[in-house]
Amino acid sequence: MVIHGNLPQGAHKEKLTILHTSDWHIGRVLCGKKRYEEFAAFLDWLVETMQQNQVDVLLVAGDVFDTSTPSNRAQELYYRFLCRVTASPCRHVVIIAGNHDSPSLLNAPREILRALNVYVVGNATTSEEEVLVLADAQGAPELIVCAVPYLRDRDIRFAEAGESPEDKEHKLVEGIRDHYAEVAALAEQKRKNIGTRIPVVALGHLFTAGGQTVEGDGVRELYVGSLAHINAGIFPENLDYLALGHLHVPQKVGGSETRRYSGSPLPMGFGEAAQHKSLCLVECIGTHAAVRLVPVPVFQQLERITGNWEAISLRIRELSAQGSDAWLDVVYEGSEVIGDLRERLEAALAGSNLEVLRVKNNQLAQQVLEQSREGETLEDLHELDVFERCLAAREVPEEQRIALRFAYQETLASLMNEDLQAE
Repeated sequence: MVIHGNLPQGAHKEKLTILHTSDWHIGRVLCGKKRYEEFAAFLDWLVETMQQNQVDVLLVAGDVFDTSTPSNRAQELYYRFLCRVTASPCRHVVIIAGNHDSPSLLNAPREILRALNVYVVGNATTSEEEVLVLADAQGAPELIVCAVPYLRDRDIRFAEAGESPEDKEHKLVEGIRDHYAEVAALAEQKRKNIGTRIPVVALGHLFTAGGQTVEGDGVRELYVGSLAHINAGIFPENLDYLALGHLHVPQKVGGSETRRYSGSPLPMGFGEAAQHKSLCLVECIGTHAAVRLVPVPVFQQLERITGNWEAISLRIRELSAQGSDAWLDVVYEGSEVIGDLRERLEAALAGSNLEVLRVKNNQLAQQVLEQSREGETLEDLHELDVFERCLAAREVPEEQRIALRFAYQETLASLMNEDLQAE
């Protein structure tokens, strides 16, 4: 927590409670499994948490949806949540677009939403439109928000013929720095005109240098070549709190208590399964902010089980005895070659509520790769080549291979037809 000494003269002394969240990724699928029930449970919990903590302002720092074309079900969850929040004691909601979001889709209802004190900024626009002055219950200014959305390359950089990669990178970083400097300067001017030291907060959706990620979280580079060069120094000093999105691991920026990534509230993949998810509850008295993390419950247990067959089967028995309904990612790393791993897992899961979403047989994959010629990679091989080497690695009798080849070819043809229909 960060609270220093006495409040400066002219400070706004009423306590203001802000909740910072991001990276909902509504509609995300995990190994083909739809997760709408999880998203619905999280949004229900979020409304309850806001009521319990008497949240005045909700900040959503991008990636509301997982794709730019969210399903009707995903949009229904989003708008139902907003309806519930506008009927709650929360006075204001500020939402920016992330790199996964469609700016036009988020912006489409913004005039209607603004009448409900929900402010949506889908794309970079003028500083006047991005700098919001929010009022308290009596109509007096209580908070200034710099709602900076995900800044696309075209928003912050003019391309010129003959540019080197270094020139492009420099322009990107300077463009981001200049954009934040401009909105922060306008916010400071508005604060001066108001005549009261109300807090200034900023939102953003970007990847800062030193940011922590995990395998399988779906976080990707935003600006090719400049990923590691957007550092905490680009943000102006007059920001009393900085609410960032994009990175899924909850973390501070540059060690600062008041510059943070809230992280994703749900694990986006098995690599995030062991993370402790949280939201940032920010209590402001004047311009002084104190941050407390609010743990997010686990709505659907995910677990990666790694090891030999004894370790895997033991863990499945433990989870089954606990009555767990976890979704599992099984990684077999034993020395014994197991050709019927799937069948063994199905037998081990019988009678339980557990479900295996993904299986990786590292031993079998290694044997296939060991049969590759020198310099050959898996990408060099055709699907049928890989299948033939799997048959050889498992020493399948020739008389059984004919039927297996036919079944495999039918499966490939079926998958290709599905892809063509999807297009």
